[in-house]
Amino acid sequence: MHEVMLSEYGTMSAQPSPVSRMMASFAADFRDDVDINLGVGYVNEETIPSSYIQEAMAEVLRDPRKYRQPLNYGGPEGSPNLIESIRRYHLAQGVGGLDEDTLSKLRIIIGSSGATSILEGLAHVLPRGIVLTADPVYYIYTNTLDRLGFEVVAVPEDEEGIDTDALRKRIADLGERRNEIRFIYVVTVGNPTCTVISNARRRDLVAVAVELSRDLGRKIPLILDKAYEDLIHDPAVERPESALLHDELGICYEVGTVSKILAPALRIGYMMGRDSDLMRALVQRCSDVGFSASLLMQDVASYMLDRRIASQVRGVNRGYREKARAVRGLIGRYLGGTLEQVTGGSASFYFYLTLNVETHERSGFFRFLSRTTGDERIDGPSGAKRARVVYVPGEHFVHPGGELVGLGRRQLRVSYGYETLGNIEAGLRLMGEAAEYARGRL
Repeated sequence: MHEVMLSEYGTMSAQPSPVSRMMASFAADFRDDVDINLGVGYVNEETIPSSYIQEAMAEVLRDPRKYRQPLNYGGPEGSPNLIESIRRYHLAQGVGGLDEDTLSKLRIIIGSSGATSILEGLAHVLPRGIVLTADPVYYIYTNTLDRLGFEVVAVPEDEEGIDTDALRKRIADLGERRNEIRFIYVVTVGNPTCTVISNARRRDLVAVAVELSRDLGRKIPLILDKAYEDLIHDPAVERPESALLHDELGICYEVGTVSKILAPALRIGYMMGRDSDLMRALVQRCSDVGFSASLLMQDVASYMLDRRIASQVRGVNRGYREKARAVRGLIGRYLGGTLEQVTGGSASFYFYLTLNVETHERSGFFRFLSRTTGDERIDGPSGAKRARVVYVPGEHFVHPGGELVGLGRRQLRVSYGYETLGNIEAGLRLMGEAAEYARGRL
């Protein structure tokens, strides 16, 4: 008997993506007290204000006038309380330099399950075609786009973010296929590189989208993913300026989240932009998949945004800044002779490393850290493997059709968000040993 018939998307989804497969293989027998996970993109548990969340939940349930029916279904657009709290947060904290007049013209919608649900919704309400983005790519979303039948065209970034000159050239090189472009997607603090897009580059990116829209005679959305923008913890980095301030055509949309500054489990993601058919389609998509996020969690987030959010953000960024400085020193200590380039350390909680040895899943470096060399002296006995280190190889971040494939084979992302500083140091020390093994010196 034949198996259940699947759609093209279903058929592709039945096979786990390379990163899902790699992480699942580690998770199956990961040992919390032995193995070290520098691959997972979790926030630091110490930054999550658990007692504050408890307080917020109690207050929401105690005040049915302000927080109506928080244990019932919410609407597809999101909690009115949270939407207004997001407006006040941007205004009070000067987020993006948005003023009251600009904010009054913007619509805010809440996703069904974090910012990812909004990005997934975009891929369902927009027609299949070409998506322009930066290389290295945000692999989770680009893999989703691939499975949904989009063609991802990735343009390398430089120290200011996506190279807009290269982007213009890539668009021109498409010729008549420019008509297949559906949207431009850029993460403002790159994942994995943590490159912070400069304000000048951001303005030029808007200009590219405007030029393209006028050329094609239809609006091409520019989607700016600000997932990590609240975690710019280096005071030397210029304060980000919202692209919405320069959006003359109403084509810019900013996707934000409270996961990095409050808690991922709240599942709050939102999108801001001018009201449009695209916004209305996303609201309907949210309704189709079960309305917006839990109304209780939305109102908890609203309560927290209306109160001690300024001190929360300061505390979170202070902690990450201190940790980034310490980890950068450890990278130099244990990988100095192997290191060709490092990006990161000013925002978010990743460093992206380029080494002079290969790091992909078939490399000696990876096999040493996963204890799959076949040499018991390196791996340890089968029943008691030595400590393993999880990281995400760069081959998964560079687009397979892009210019960085060869370089990606020598790159990796290190997360300093989740593990303790002591475990991070132990992991980096093992990486140094793995590099020696890869050179044939162990």
